[in-house]
Formats: sequence, structure tokens, C-alpha cells
Amino acid sequence: MTRHGKNCTAGAVYTYHEKKKDTAASGYGTQNIRLSRDAVKDFDCCCLSLQPCHDPVVTPDGYLYEREAILEYILHQKKEIARQMQAYEKQRGARREEQKELQRAAAQDHVRGFLEKEAAIVSRPLNPFTPKAASAGNGPGAVTRDSLSNATPCAVLRPSGAVVTLECVEKLIRKDMVDPVTGEKLTDRDIIVLQRGGTGFAGSGVKLQAEKSRPVMQA
Repeated sequence: MTRHGKNCTAGAVYTYHEKKKDTAASGYGTQNIRLSRDAVKDFDCCCLSLQPCHDPVVTPDGYLYEREAILEYILHQKKEIARQMQAYEKQRGARREEQKELQRAAAQDHVRGFLEKEAAIVSRPLNPFTPKAASAGNGPGAVTRDSLSNATPCAVLRPSGAVVTLECVEKLIRKDMVDPVTGEKLTDRDIIVLQRGGTGFAGSGVKLQAEKSRPVMQA
């Protein structure tokens, strides 16, 4: 066997001494120690000074103290507690101020975000929409009196707000570019194609599939 195998660090057993050493170094776990005779007081000695009492006092639990030592200890503890309470109140005040600052900052961010969203909204003029009632439930076109439905591509004329079919636009209105209801001249911007709801058939030209993006789980 080599010399390395004879070293204490090569042992496969975690010894009691190593456990005690690691426990003391780590600062965790229960530590036990055997007290010597020097650490054990006599029955007539003060529990604080470990010296014989000249003016002894005893607690209801049987602990013996020198009167001067216990009074000095109590005064010292009162001063220490008052100092710690003052530091605690100061820390609480600083924490409250910090919370107030965070709340004010959050409120300002909320207001700023609201104003930015409002400023980003562009107001566009709404065009009047004047469909005419139909006896069969589907409104007729303003010019050709054709029945209108989801299967019929339609458009709105901006000046009059009249609803006509795209077939009427291509065959009649685009020739002279005049609103047949009011007689006003039209431009391409005055002809607004209506978005249809579709008929449920794939050939209607309307997207019939809805998507919703959600976060994915990654390994």
C-alpha cells in the first residue's frame, strides 16, 4: 500500500472528531462541551460573577445573585434595550419612507403609462352608416336594391354613408366616381370596403381559424 493510503484523509469513515470539528467550524448544529470544575460555581456564589455573595438575593426559581451585580446588570440591559428600540424605530421610519417612495413612483408610472396610451390613440373621423331596412331581414343596396348578407362583398360611400355592393362599385360608380345618392365627387378613399363575418365555408375568403398565443413550458 502506498504512503497516501496511510494518511488520515484517506479514511472512508466520517469520524466523531471530524463531525465535531466541522460542526464547530460551520456555526450550525448543536454543540456540546464538558464543563470543567473551574466553570462550576459553588452554591453560595453569584450566578453572574461566580464569586461568593456578600449581599445575596435569590429569584423565585432559586438563582442566587449579588445585589450589586444584578442591579448593575439590569441597568445595563435597560440601556441596551432602549438603544435597540431606538435603532428599531429609526429603521421602521426609514422603511416606511421607502415604501411611500415606492408607492409614489408606482403611481407616477401608472399615470405616465395612461397618458402615453391616451396620447398614442389617434382619433379618426367616423363615417355615417345608414342602412335601409329590409322586409326579408337583409338590407338592400342603396343603388341596385340587391339583398345584402355575409356572402355579398359590400362597401360604404363616405359622403352619403350608403351601403352598396362591390359589384355595383366596379360596374357603375367607378365610371364617373360620383356618389349616386348625393351627387358628390368620390375618390378611392371615399369607398370603404366592409369587413364581412364570413359564411362558414372555406371559399368565402374569410379566415376561419382563431389562434391564441400562450407561454410554453421549457424543460
